[in-house]
Amino acid sequence: MALGTATVSYELRFGAGRICLDLPATSHPVERLDSVEVLCAWITGSGLVPPGTPLTHADASWLVDFRELRGRIDLLVRGALSAEVRTWSSYGPALARVNDVARTAPPAPRAVRAQDGSLVRELEGPPERAALLAAVARDAVELLTDPLARAGLRQCEGDNCPIVYLDTSRGRRRRWCSSEVCGNRERVARHRRRAALAQA
Repeated sequence: MALGTATVSYELRFGAGRICLDLPATSHPVERLDSVEVLCAWITGSGLVPPGTPLTHADASWLVDFRELRGRIDLLVRGALSAEVRTWSSYGPALARVNDVARTAPPAPRAVRAQDGSLVRELEGPPERAALLAAVARDAVELLTDPLARAGLRQCEGDNCPIVYLDTSRGRRRRWCSSEVCGNRERVARHRRRAALAQA
């Protein structure tokens, strides 16, 4: 993916089912938000801003703030997955921070005509860091306060995969954050075990 004159080489995934779950996924298996350029690609890829929105005003402080929010959301989501959800008092600082960040209004999109005559989304002006963070934080607040959505939270069953996703599959039988990544690893491992048993 090209941003400006540089080329970015990395893999960002957006399959967790919510923006607030896609953000924590950027820290596994390695730190993916390792530059402002990658953060801008994540912001665009997540749908927080329309494709082509200039984010040239983003700087290192954006990276710090998005990583900090990522840690708070991850803590709250993992608490919601466990019995500890009954003791939210232990998550007080994280919850207070997410609520505080969620107060800032997100960027307002408007519909404009593209060159081909179709309607496309465009922002009134350059999106500000606080507004983008607020959009992610509000998504987390909505997820954590909706009992039905919260019941769909699952941790990937892949070997050593900490990614949490929203299971919206029929029958709620989804097992992996990604069938192509963790699911494929599991199928390969299962095949190797069967082949080893057959040889023994």
